[in-house]
Amino acid sequence: MAKEEGLPENAQAAADEAHPSGLLRRIGLFMAIMIVMGNMIGSGVFKKAAPMSDELQSAGLMLACWLIAGIISLMGALSNAEVAGIIADPGGQYAYFKKMYGKAFAYLYGWTGFIVIQSASIGSIAYVFGQSANSLFAFPRLDASWEAVSVFGIFFPFANLGVKLFTIGTLSLITLANYMGVIFGGWIASVSTALKILGIAVVAVLGLMWSGGTYANLSPVLANPDAHYATSLGLFGAMFAGLLGAFWAYDGWINISFLGAEIRNPHRNMPLALGIGVAGVVTVYMLANLAFLHVMPVSEMRQFAGSENSILGVEVMRKAFGNHAAGFVAVLILLSTFGATNCQLLPPSRMYFSMARDGLFFRAAAKCHPRHHTPSTALLMQAVWTAVLVMTGTFDQLTDMVIFASFLFYGAGAFGVFVLRRTMKDAPRPYRVTGYPLVPAIFILFCMVLVVVTIIERPRDAGIGMALILAGLPFYFYWSRKSPE
Repeated sequence: MAKEEGLPENAQAAADEAHPSGLLRRIGLFMAIMIVMGNMIGSGVFKKAAPMSDELQSAGLMLACWLIAGIISLMGALSNAEVAGIIADPGGQYAYFKKMYGKAFAYLYGWTGFIVIQSASIGSIAYVFGQSANSLFAFPRLDASWEAVSVFGIFFPFANLGVKLFTIGTLSLITLANYMGVIFGGWIASVSTALKILGIAVVAVLGLMWSGGTYANLSPVLANPDAHYATSLGLFGAMFAGLLGAFWAYDGWINISFLGAEIRNPHRNMPLALGIGVAGVVTVYMLANLAFLHVMPVSEMRQFAGSENSILGVEVMRKAFGNHAAGFVAVLILLSTFGATNCQLLPPSRMYFSMARDGLFFRAAAKCHPRHHTPSTALLMQAVWTAVLVMTGTFDQLTDMVIFASFLFYGAGAFGVFVLRRTMKDAPRPYRVTGYPLVPAIFILFCMVLVVVTIIERPRDAGIGMALILAGLPFYFYWSRKSPE
């Protein structure tokens, strides 16, 4: 951009950073990597090993699930990185889908994100933060008669009200920080993510160095001959359940794409952030689970599988080093879920902002704050709807119902690499997916299998999830009639 005459130096710098949407490019490579990792690392690494141990009954298969899910997630991230290098518009995956498949498919993705996937994920992680705080401070509760009050026998708005109000207060605080500027949300992401990676590293080192541990706990490496699997598909079903648990812990890498208009040199930095961030999380998770198994065998882990009040990471440190170490992990989970809430909350509002600018969402969401240069109204809308989901207490149920939809859209995003190689073959590609066409093809195939198995194993949840997605179509027809071409 040529320097304009008479423009002050600081104004010129701001102009250089500005995107046509009004958003500012203020996120550098390090902050982008921290946002990727911060979106992925929440409570999953501490909570999912116990139910996975119960499903698989084998240390080797547990580690295999963590590794396979990590490699598949990395394949998805690398496939997405090529697209991110071509298209760096606000809205991320929504903007990608517009180029790949048109506005209708892109809208369905954005609608599903707002109504369930993104909002429910934010609410779920924030609620875990509230539960963790409750274990330290014991928030007040209403009496049983109030907690039993329901709406349609499904929603219980007054159950665990103290935790819910604390969760909503946390969401309000983080929303305010992001409302004031992307740099504030970015710094919260960077600091909290760096601290929780350091904390997990400490836990992993302590667990691996504990003199009472043994690597004999890593056996059996393959299927346990004495195992009795709870699924109708036997070992295959158990592996599927284990992979779902691991994928839940790895999920969130896609969210960096929503910040395409606010990342400096996005065509270079977004692919780098995705590759480095996802590979870093795979390394962290593998080391943490090795440490857990070094301290505690699978047979002992299974005792914590059905407990809502026990978190495996806490119990592992309690066994090895006592209550003070367990308290350290509890505080680490508190920090981890706070940082993950911020990282989950920061990006999706940019998608609703972009949808509104296309006339496919509530018009007010298209506002870019004139001073803070943030999608201020979209952030507020997201916060209000997430607070509603928190009060109903249904966010986990809703997320379960549409988990297959996440992989449906992930697979469609990876298939878009092939689409754009044909439709935008002359576009400059700072990064071309490593191992093309094998890497995106394997990722697409895996997503297809996961969707099909989910429909077979959980037909009710899949059916309700599809109904929630298709419920957005009447809004699309209404908005698309009024939107400019």
